[in-house]
Amino acid sequence: MRRASTFLAKIVRYCTITRCRPINVGPDSGETIFALSSGQGKCGVAVIRVSGPASTLALRSLTGPSQSFPTPRKALLRHIIHPHSEEILDRGLVFWFPGPHSFTGEDSAEFHIHGGPAVISGVLGALGSLPSLRPAEAGEFTRRAFHAGKLDLTEVEGLGDLIHAETEAQRRQALRQMAGDLGRLYHDWSHHLTRCLAHVEAFIDFSEDELIEDGVLNQVDESLSQLLQEIEEHLSDERKGERLRSGVQVVIAGATNAGKSSLLNLLCQRPAAIVSPVAGTTRDVVETCVDIGGFPVLLSDTAGLRDTLDSVEREGVRRARERVQQADLALVVVDSLQLPRDPRHIVAHLDGQLGEVLSGQQASQLSCLLVLNKSDLLSKEQCRSIQSALRESSDLPPACLLSCHTNGGVNGFLSALKNAVQILCGDPLTGGPSLTQARHRAHLMECVRSLTQYRQYRDVDLALAAEGVRLALIGLGRITGRVGAEEILDIIFRDFCIGK
Repeated sequence: MRRASTFLAKIVRYCTITRCRPINVGPDSGETIFALSSGQGKCGVAVIRVSGPASTLALRSLTGPSQSFPTPRKALLRHIIHPHSEEILDRGLVFWFPGPHSFTGEDSAEFHIHGGPAVISGVLGALGSLPSLRPAEAGEFTRRAFHAGKLDLTEVEGLGDLIHAETEAQRRQALRQMAGDLGRLYHDWSHHLTRCLAHVEAFIDFSEDELIEDGVLNQVDESLSQLLQEIEEHLSDERKGERLRSGVQVVIAGATNAGKSSLLNLLCQRPAAIVSPVAGTTRDVVETCVDIGGFPVLLSDTAGLRDTLDSVEREGVRRARERVQQADLALVVVDSLQLPRDPRHIVAHLDGQLGEVLSGQQASQLSCLLVLNKSDLLSKEQCRSIQSALRESSDLPPACLLSCHTNGGVNGFLSALKNAVQILCGDPLTGGPSLTQARHRAHLMECVRSLTQYRQYRDVDLALAAEGVRLALIGLGRITGRVGAEEILDIIFRDFCIGK
């Protein structure tokens, strides 16, 4: 009986790992907070959010105590008045969200008012004059929602990514994560680990009494092997989700006067870089963000690659080569006027140009597009000859004839660039949910190491093997916020705006 009680205590302790622990928000958990939740600046409608136990007081004070209280989750048109001077500040919609059926899980209210700075300032000042109300800190509404169990950390991060999304693909990925797809995957894995851990602990405590069925450890071995394979497949995504979240690093590289800066200006549709016939005009890295077919791209124009005695230009060349090594995709720009007239030598020449920009190892690992610029200066016969040589070669990366001066061939180039970027980012709506955060990857790698520990000690010391399963379970819990969340909360929530 005593051994059974010990075993049950272990299982209770381990199972609590997978449940959200009640965490006190802190010394200010009894306070009511308020903030402007819509964007700053002049706008047609602004939304001011209030959350906490004094939300009822705030709503009654700013709409008049004699007015009927709003029905939950239904809009009501009211004069917004100052609680002390009784001056009318605005006329707008008010909403009442009683807890726990609100975003934060607390009693909440919203004021939808006109978006002029004076109106917003007046209403915020009126709220600040009430007792027990204070301005919210950055991300505090979402933090309270997390502590109330409304969101796990993956959903919180998805919400943050949605707020900061700048392209369609980023929006799709963030919405999917905010909907809980990623969190459900990790919760399912945690559930499997919990069962395996319970079986291992039961085997340790009761196998000598023959109370455990034969083959229970074999079932655990099979389940953990399958789970380990799933985690490793999840990790071997080539960082597509993280790349989509932060942007694809695309570097424009090549010899001097090939038209790199002209290509940058063409892609960003503005004169971001100086264009000059003088070789070596670009000395430093020029960066700009662009949207390529719904995918975020950070473009870098670099100095022309050549040997030079100029110390400043030499530093620019060093930075250019360094940026190529860090890039996800290289656009190698070649002056098509420098191509050999004999079509039989074109491929060899282009291969040499690639070698100037990329090392042998990089050429096989780095995604690359060849951009043959200045096609407007070629005859039609020369263009056909180049295209024929490119079609016959299977060793070169995709190549495009382009004129940055006349925009000739730009549609074909943009299509090729979009395809290359899409391959690097993947489709956020297909397949399993994407791994989007570096911290997720770090904790999952800890899980892999812990499950490897189980394999290593399974036939040597089953207690140490069980510890490996427990550590893997803790690693997954840290991703969703079930375990050890406090040390990463500040990092996650500090990037939110004040009203979120």
